[in-house]
Amino acid sequence: MNKLLGKLAGMLLALTLSTGLAAAQSKITIAVGGGACLCYLPTVLAKQLGEYDKAGLAVELVDLKGGSDALKAVLGGSADVVSGYFDHCVNLAAKKQELQAFVVYDRYPGLVLVVSPKHTGEINSIKDLAGKKVGVSAPGSSTDSFLKYLLKKNGLDPTGTAVIGVGLGATAVAAMEQGQIDAAVMLDPAVTVLQGSYKDLKILSDTRTQHDTLAVFGGEYPGGALYSTAAWVNGHEKEVQALTNAIMATLAWIHSHSAEDIMAKMPDELVGKDRAQYLAALKNTIPMYSETGKMDPKGAEAVLAVFSEGSPDVAKAGIDVTKTYTNKFVDQVKKTTGNAK
Repeated sequence: MNKLLGKLAGMLLALTLSTGLAAAQSKITIAVGGGACLCYLPTVLAKQLGEYDKAGLAVELVDLKGGSDALKAVLGGSADVVSGYFDHCVNLAAKKQELQAFVVYDRYPGLVLVVSPKHTGEINSIKDLAGKKVGVSAPGSSTDSFLKYLLKKNGLDPTGTAVIGVGLGATAVAAMEQGQIDAAVMLDPAVTVLQGSYKDLKILSDTRTQHDTLAVFGGEYPGGALYSTAAWVNGHEKEVQALTNAIMATLAWIHSHSAEDIMAKMPDELVGKDRAQYLAALKNTIPMYSETGKMDPKGAEAVLAVFSEGSPDVAKAGIDVTKTYTNKFVDQVKKTTGNAK
């Protein structure tokens, strides 16, 4: 009888603890601008590693077609936080919508302008894209902004090129292979998948490395980050700190493990059938992931400069770019977890 009572007491204690843990966890919805893209891997990997749970958060990841859709989810109230490109924070500041990034996980944007294999012979430079159909993840997304920047930089009117939303994963690869579009702004693993099938794949612009990013933008250019409205960030500092802790722990894990280890943790549906190509793309991408989580002020200024060149509204808005991000939560990570560098 004593043994039975002991077991019952143990079960009751376990139930109480688990119920208490669930009650203590804050529920957060993160809208991801294309979960299959390696640029967003830290957000997904944090879930796979259980880092959100460790930080006291019950996180739901909502996978959307592109960064603009993820942004709409937050502005519309159906998600709390965007996992997307920081440049949206700058772009929206021109429209008096205050967004703030609080942890950066991509040092470089990783955007690549690729010519469709079926149109390799007729397109040799960005100038040749005049009047062509070019794929982006979704109109208004960072891929779209990057395209417009490159077109204008090369003396073309961005409105003279048709922009087609094709997503970031298999749909983008299919559109390129079938020749539905003439070129596309893509990210890994999709770029590496195409390179594996077409050895003569023509790349017009590439920002997967520091060298290439500097060549395109003239400076560091941050890519993916977690951000939300400034009002939400200010009103949910505990949750923002917990999210930052989780992403920082994940970045530390990434940089202390092999590409094989990382791939093993990722969901099979994101890795896909060709694991060798995914692994190759991942190896190309790992240097892109931040080790500090911090926004480089010069990088933020570079984003503002790019958008000011491409958008008259941004140029004349008098944006204080320092209000579009904060490093205070990253700075607090060491104090709360002891894991920050």
